[in-house]
Amino acid sequence: MATQTSEAQDSQSIISIRGLTKVYKGGHEALKGIDLEIREGEILALLGPNGAGKTTLISSICGLVTPTAGSVTVGGHDIIRDYRATRSLIGLVPQELTLGAFDIVRDTVRFSRGLFGLAPDEDKLDGLLSDLSLLDKKTAMVSRLSGGMKRRVLIAKALAHEPRILFLDEPTAGVDVELRKDMWKLVEKLRQDGVTIILTTHYIEEAEEIADRVGVISDGRLLVIDDKASLMNSLGRKQLSVELKTGIDVLPESLKPFDLELSADGQRLTYTYETRSERTGITALLQAVSDAGLGLKDLNTHQSSLEEIFVNLVHSEDGKVKP
Repeated sequence: MATQTSEAQDSQSIISIRGLTKVYKGGHEALKGIDLEIREGEILALLGPNGAGKTTLISSICGLVTPTAGSVTVGGHDIIRDYRATRSLIGLVPQELTLGAFDIVRDTVRFSRGLFGLAPDEDKLDGLLSDLSLLDKKTAMVSRLSGGMKRRVLIAKALAHEPRILFLDEPTAGVDVELRKDMWKLVEKLRQDGVTIILTTHYIEEAEEIADRVGVISDGRLLVIDDKASLMNSLGRKQLSVELKTGIDVLPESLKPFDLELSADGQRLTYTYETRSERTGITALLQAVSDAGLGLKDLNTHQSSLEEIFVNLVHSEDGKVKP
């Protein structure tokens, strides 16, 4: 069952999702009763394998897909009854490069702003294009841009009407490192301006670096969602690596209760323990190693990464981290 921190359920939520279900023709159930609160001003990363339901979830919130059951409110507005109000609050950067080949960069961004009834503001548009390193390309045709530059134009289009919420669906997939760095600089700037950002990504290290909270989706279900630090602390594991001065061939009987892993060269003992445990057993282990007459050369610890937690979750049938 997905977990939510108490803060996520307070009045500061800008998106509220209850029992969201989507069944496509043919019977495929892409979303299975999603419950989720998204806080105003946060960066939320949604992780999941291909086909997990991430894009369907985003498309449902943005009004591109009609849910089969459940409800979604954005800024207090229902996405079905008040679709005009909700869409004006949202900017979406899709995975696909959906741009007209003969469009002029400045014109297509200006047009997106006009669609939402906003008055022309060339200074704002130039500032946006500058933030995305597009200012010198503003009179260029989209067809003459690289894939990375086209991705920047999509972002500019999504931000042209100054939305309070920005969805980034796999925004850095297939783009160069420079654009990826520019993207996260812009994301941080938007967050400072109070914009709520929801992104899906396969680059787990990016989610680990910039997200406030992380949600894991698999097979249409939200397996877990929590503050990044809390998630890693509660679901993560640590490993203590004990380097020995002299290698051993077999593990002494007195050390077998600790469920240690002996390296192939006999030089290292690896001890795995839960970070949330009150007693890790490390003190008892080190004493037992000393009593067995084994000399210590060095000690090192390793904390589970977000990627390890993610892989463990999506491969677990019950949505719980395997021991």
